[in-house]
Amino acid sequence: MRVFDHIDPVDMERREIHLRLLALAVICILALGLALMMYPTVFAQPVTLSGGTFQVVFFSFCSLSVLLIAYLVDRHMLINRLRGRIVARERAIQLIQHEDSKDFLASLPANETFTDRLAMEFRRASSAEQPLSFLVVDVKVQPGIYNATETAVVYADAGRAILRRMRGEDSLFLLGSGVFGILLPRISTHTAELMKGTVEEGLRDAAGPTPRFDFKVRLVNYPDQVSSAHEIMETIHPKMRNR
Repeated sequence: MRVFDHIDPVDMERREIHLRLLALAVICILALGLALMMYPTVFAQPVTLSGGTFQVVFFSFCSLSVLLIAYLVDRHMLINRLRGRIVARERAIQLIQHEDSKDFLASLPANETFTDRLAMEFRRASSAEQPLSFLVVDVKVQPGIYNATETAVVYADAGRAILRRMRGEDSLFLLGSGVFGILLPRISTHTAELMKGTVEEGLRDAAGPTPRFDFKVRLVNYPDQVSSAHEIMETIHPKMRNR
């Protein structure tokens, strides 16, 4: 059986402010009541209350004080419990986000798949005399985000932002920790530059108003910048780290 009313966790912050104001008011009332009760004794002035009435006032004052103290203690304990539940829920949400981010990153093709796909696309581009472009996106988590949970979530958010800006025939690869590769078949340097700007815009949106990460996007194009698949691999080699 609940003695006091129920507090909605969503409304907890406002109720805590109300509780602080109530506590301040109660302290003022208790101090004023104590001062009034002590005044006759301190100044030795006759009081208009009779002995029996004064006792009723005294015990009423004590009962009110006990009830108010009990109420404040109950509210503080309830708020602490709710805060603990909120913290536990936030931790659970973080774990779910972490697992989801890990699954997303694990679903992206890695270096071996990229090497095979690059060789196939390069043979197709060279035989058909078509351009082939490749973007390397290097994501750096901002200082202050150190634990693995937050880092994985940031990388996954960046990867999803890149996916949303890609065409259906493009391919996204995870080349290393925070390093993404985008293979763009039949894309010239000019068009690839436009897509690079689109990807950068998506990454800025994913980073947020207070950027959670920095990023750098590099463009490699065949045949304008390189003449073979081996040169493409050499150009992006510093970014090719094992997952």
